[in-house]
Amino acid sequence: MSKHTVRPDAEGVSLARGRKATIDRRVAPTRVGLVCPAVSGVKTSRSPEARLAEFEGLARAIRLEIVFSEIVNLREIRPATFIGGGTVERIKARVEAEKLELVLLDTQLSPSQQRNLERATGAKVLDRTALILEIFGERAATREGVLQVELAHLTYQKGRLVRSWTHLERQRGSTSFIGGPGETQMESDRRLLEEKILVLKERIEKITRSRNEQRKSRRAEPFPMIALVGYTNSGKSTLFNRLTGAGVVVKDLLFATLDTTVRRAKLPRGREVVFSDTVGFVSDLPTDLIAAFRGTLAEVIDARIVLHVRDIASVQSAAEATDVEAILKHLGVEPSTTAFIEVWNKIDLLPEAKRVSMRAEAATGRNGIVVCPLSAATGEGADALLLAVENILALSSRTYSVVLPSGDGKRIHWLYENGEVLETVPAGDFETRYEVRIGPTRKQQFLSLFEGNIAGGGA
Repeated sequence: MSKHTVRPDAEGVSLARGRKATIDRRVAPTRVGLVCPAVSGVKTSRSPEARLAEFEGLARAIRLEIVFSEIVNLREIRPATFIGGGTVERIKARVEAEKLELVLLDTQLSPSQQRNLERATGAKVLDRTALILEIFGERAATREGVLQVELAHLTYQKGRLVRSWTHLERQRGSTSFIGGPGETQMESDRRLLEEKILVLKERIEKITRSRNEQRKSRRAEPFPMIALVGYTNSGKSTLFNRLTGAGVVVKDLLFATLDTTVRRAKLPRGREVVFSDTVGFVSDLPTDLIAAFRGTLAEVIDARIVLHVRDIASVQSAAEATDVEAILKHLGVEPSTTAFIEVWNKIDLLPEAKRVSMRAEAATGRNGIVVCPLSAATGEGADALLLAVENILALSSRTYSVVLPSGDGKRIHWLYENGEVLETVPAGDFETRYEVRIGPTRKQQFLSLFEGNIAGGGA
């Protein structure tokens, strides 16, 4: 086995605890060939060329050396190998000529199709799901992220057991006594996987309970959650840094952000909110991975406002938006239940004429959703986005007129810290009238402190 040989490892992800990866890149990048099947009559939201470009981006995200990439047109899907026999032979010739170790197919393969292709080509074969799992495995930084990726990978591998995977028994130790003498190796492996999956679920559940306690404490404070979501590489982390001053890693790379980051920030009128930067989505995201990361994505589920960040300069922007909306719907997050703002990011990459027409289009909204064109990189339009956030939050707030003595510093300070002071007007020799907007979480405390100072009963 070469120093960077691909192994059929059931744990198979680059986990932060030193476990083996499906693709070993310790010495040199693994040399791969990419195949993007295009099935005749099957409608997709992207052209084959766009799909191949994204697949190449996924491969580069873990620094694979792409030797060849091609689109393969299929009249029909072959049950045994997905692609046709002639294509398989051509790939085999490329594998032998280039001494390739890995072939990636931009589709979801059945276990038998994967095994048949490996036998026919002489190389390890992985599908789109396995590649995404590998990327997530490398990116996971927190303990929760590591466990979530491992759970998703083991769930994926559960249906792909073959008798040769005796490494699972070695991982349990040579003294294991699982099953009786009549138990087959596959049954033993499956039992071991199920036990590992159960242990991982229990560990993740403990972390989830701790996270839920933290979320409960945040709900008790007057800080609404604003969640940033979007297609991978849409500029979410750049925007997050722009809005909060945080130092989240920003790279021109798919899945640069994997673990959720939360930061508090002040809106222009002083109201404090919490922004949450989440993992980027991608088309055909494995359902097991969505389920595994449901705990991490709880910030999106609980958000008062969701900022859907779109790379509006991308030719695939509409298709990417559709993919994100589908995943959010799977999580139960929709405009009918949660306030949305579409952030049309990267307008600085558009010609001026296009930017003008886009601003005019954004002014009318999209399907009843507020739209904010901006550039997270330059800051253009960021103030308008924060104002839109304030306006949406204001819908659940109430405006009051409060008259206070000029020397009442303690209560004046409370208004600025806990409400939005919209206007101040002198009301006498030593008094000031404050027009202040109070959110629902501070309403009772406000009334108890200012009941005798409210003019006209509020608005």
